[in-house]
Amino acid sequence: MKKYLFALALDGTLLHDWESISKPTKDYFRQLQADGHKIVLATGRPFRSSEPFHRELGLDTPLINYNGGLVTSHHDDTFKPYSLTIPKEYILTIFNDNIDYIDNCFGEVKDDIFLYKDTKEIEPLLHNFNGARLFVGDLNMILNDNTNGFIIVAKPNKADLIETYVNDKFENRVLCRNWGEHYHHVLELYTPETNKGKGLKYVAEHLKVEQENIIAFGDAHNDIEMLQYAHLGVAMQNAQERLKVYADDVTTLPNTEDGLIDYIDKFLKNNSDF
Repeated sequence: MKKYLFALALDGTLLHDWESISKPTKDYFRQLQADGHKIVLATGRPFRSSEPFHRELGLDTPLINYNGGLVTSHHDDTFKPYSLTIPKEYILTIFNDNIDYIDNCFGEVKDDIFLYKDTKEIEPLLHNFNGARLFVGDLNMILNDNTNGFIIVAKPNKADLIETYVNDKFENRVLCRNWGEHYHHVLELYTPETNKGKGLKYVAEHLKVEQENIIAFGDAHNDIEMLQYAHLGVAMQNAQERLKVYADDVTTLPNTEDGLIDYIDKFLKNNSDF
């Protein structure tokens, strides 16, 4: 049987919810590895909150974090990690010039968190566990390095103003992504070089997997480049509509009904020579 690399997003794709992998899914992907296939996780999450799932599946492949902003391996000494960052001075300029529109924000340097205000509302976004260090206060005083990622929670009806500011003042230097839907007030800043597609390409080349043998699954706008890079890009049934237009196919079932298992099992049975 032909061997494939399956690239998987986490939330809305591999995970049954924000916190767990279903037992059937876990068992299935462990068996795929035993059969010689490669599994790569690619997520917007930091290392600290994705590593437990990487470990739970028994993976030894590199891990793609911050949507391709940080790619590391704790299992392969020959793998050369890389880290893409936004210059600290850019972050502080954006913070200071938009302070009246910002409800809260935080930057991340690998697994260190630099948070403006420590509130209960921000906790779900922080993933403050698994060895993270938290620093709280005026970013001008506490931020000590360039950031892998930066998240802004805008005040009501102010997200568009911040996004316009970033696009105008930092064109081609800092990109701004609105999470949309239930998180339309949340903005993510990242470098123009940062995307899951480039991260996946880097990992695949290290693993010596040809592009024609790569299948990627995702559910959100940050998965667009990954689905485009893969030979077969698949959106989850529950995916955002703006992702589905870039997908080659869509799963029949959502993540909450083990849609990955259903799709991959049928694919391997019907396309063994794909």
